[in-house]
Amino acid sequence: MRTFIAALLAATIAVPASAQALRADQQAFRALYKELVETNTTVSTGSCNLAAERMAARLKAAGYADADIKLFSGSAERPQDGGMVATLKGSDPKAKAILLLSHLDVVEAKRADWERDPFAFIEEGGFFYGRGVSDDKAHGAIFTDAMVRLKQGKAPKRTVKLALTCGEEGGPYNSAKWLVEEHRDWIDAEFALNEGGGGKADATGKPISLAFQAGEKVYQDFTLETRNPGGHSSRPRPDNAINELAAGLVNLAKNDFPVILSDTTRAYFAEMAKLSDAPTAAAIRAVLANPADTAAEAIVSKDPGWHSTLRTTCVATMLDAGHARNALPQRAQANVNCRMFPGESVEKVRGQIAERLGDPTISVTPRASENPEKAAPPPPLSDMVYGPAVALATKHFPGIPLIPTMATGATDGRYLNAAGMPTYGMPGRFGMPDGNGVHGLNERISVAGVMKERDYLFDLINAYAAK
Repeated sequence: MRTFIAALLAATIAVPASAQALRADQQAFRALYKELVETNTTVSTGSCNLAAERMAARLKAAGYADADIKLFSGSAERPQDGGMVATLKGSDPKAKAILLLSHLDVVEAKRADWERDPFAFIEEGGFFYGRGVSDDKAHGAIFTDAMVRLKQGKAPKRTVKLALTCGEEGGPYNSAKWLVEEHRDWIDAEFALNEGGGGKADATGKPISLAFQAGEKVYQDFTLETRNPGGHSSRPRPDNAINELAAGLVNLAKNDFPVILSDTTRAYFAEMAKLSDAPTAAAIRAVLANPADTAAEAIVSKDPGWHSTLRTTCVATMLDAGHARNALPQRAQANVNCRMFPGESVEKVRGQIAERLGDPTISVTPRASENPEKAAPPPPLSDMVYGPAVALATKHFPGIPLIPTMATGATDGRYLNAAGMPTYGMPGRFGMPDGNGVHGLNERISVAGVMKERDYLFDLINAYAAK
């Protein structure tokens, strides 16, 4: 008996104080979350398959049958880049499903650079540390945990599906894309919940606003090239391939793309006007009234994030030119990376780049994408989806405004949106000004915050599943 008591005391001492204070269901979630974070899923040495298998084991322990879970591998070249789809059947066969989407893969993390082991789930100073604790294993854990909790209760009206995928962080194989193209029936749903939303906190961690993401930009690279006969560098000539390309790139940088407003960005800026100083608020309202108001737009665009939210952006990211130090260049090439506003076509943007270069001798060629996407409009801000998010945010985060946003980056939601499955980035998490170390060193997330997000998202999933 003494041995048992001593062991129990030792186990209690080993658990962080905050973990001891958690509810029983939160402790179970913490254990699941820890297991997921401590499963290495980097593209270099990790395995999404292993992470998916471990989450599948959690679901099976909760009562899911083998037939409810589909484990799949990646391509022949990347078999470890697979994932899992789980299904909880609803009580109404006519009600369309909802999908919970989260990627398992994480950005690389070098132990020598981190203060803590990036693949150990560490709680310290009110934060969880580890690669992926925020991007995106928090959602993966919350969504898997939600499927466990849903199984323990009464069957929801709608079918609820969970897809845990790989390759979102730029790996050579993307299993979310594969699911859309090869097994749409596994994940087909009326709409999907994904990363991309969240919220903002100040430097002290105080919440400022919540974000509900409806739409994201489309990633597209273009190759710009000039050619020239070249010659000896001792005999310069006016038509120099490098100079011509450089002049064109300067023109491109000086000439912004036109302002575009969608329902989502209009709603976003309307809310931002309420939170801004008087001159900025006036400028925002002027742009909303007249997108061609260049003076007002210049004020709004001082914020780089707002500048990008207002339009398609294209920027030079790589250069390759010349063949010898003592020769005139025969070729100069640049990669221009564009983040296209939802609904804009590649051909339209190609023409806009050519127009801004001001030199018809510079060729502009869309780079063949490893992940080709159709131009897709942003998903609608429908009352069916947005309404419950607002109502429950008022309950869980009183006094914090919920603001519709468009992501200027990209998530795996782009594949679903392009396939006609509206995908939304969920609110509930408050990122600090330094980004919480996401994609960088010492990635962290608030312990209290992630527990609050879990409660909010579970209530939101239940609300959607009951409709």
